[in-house]
Amino acid sequence: MALTENSRGALFMSLAMAVFTCNDALVKSVTSELSVAQIMTVRGIMATVLTYCVARYLGVALSFKAVVHPLVLLRTAFEIGATLTYLSALAHIEFAAASSIMQSLPLAVTLGAALFLGEPVGWRRWTAIAAGFVGVLIIIRPGPEGFTPAALLAVIACFFTASRDLTTKRITAGIPTLTVTLFTSLANTVVGAALIAPMGGWQPVSPHALGYLALTAILVFAGYQAVIKSMRTGEISFIAPFRYTGLIWALAIGVFLFGERPNAYMLTGAAIVIGSGLYTFYRERKRQGVLAEKATAAPPA
Repeated sequence: MALTENSRGALFMSLAMAVFTCNDALVKSVTSELSVAQIMTVRGIMATVLTYCVARYLGVALSFKAVVHPLVLLRTAFEIGATLTYLSALAHIEFAAASSIMQSLPLAVTLGAALFLGEPVGWRRWTAIAAGFVGVLIIIRPGPEGFTPAALLAVIACFFTASRDLTTKRITAGIPTLTVTLFTSLANTVVGAALIAPMGGWQPVSPHALGYLALTAILVFAGYQAVIKSMRTGEISFIAPFRYTGLIWALAIGVFLFGERPNAYMLTGAAIVIGSGLYTFYRERKRQGVLAEKATAAPPA
């Protein structure tokens, strides 16, 4: 049975979340040895070479005109901001906590669509968005006890990522996915290299760290492809809830790989964030259904 566009988009999003979560775990495991800038550089070089080879093998035209498209440049800037802030957060807070904060991404996407794209959002969805960000506050626990300033970096990364996804949706289908991926990877590499000196200089890369980063290059490549295809394939309101599958991976990896024990604050906050997000998507689909019924019932001109 053929899959619908929304079903394929959901599969791509689920795959992207599994890939990115595993990538994040590998990156966190080497943050004790290497700076964020060095990780971006080493991983970026390998990811760029891999993407270029795949593009040449598939015969994808890598046009300079597509690379300098304003939306591609804007998307790349948001991606760089998300990479810097999220990798910095991973280096200083628990893996599952960082992933839980990122579960508010669909809410941030809805907020951005309302504020910058003019998408109508009713009071129920505004309430759900507010409740979701209360859940984020519960996770990061602002106050003298339990608060880690680095957790704010994960919040900032969430907004950078939401801006990236909204921009991706507006990029014309005429620009190949591999072109966007290649330019994003190259730009991350250049920025990482420029920040190596300010972030402590070059450190020796151990064989196991190099192996981990080589694997992350492959995972980043696959994740980029999957998330771009998901955002281009189906409706955002249908696809976005499948981001929450990443939390299942994050909790399991946090417990079994890093020996973390999620506390009540993190689990409660994550539950509020996910519940708010799912309700937001429910309201969006209901609104789309009403609009479709009105369009069908409207008499012909």
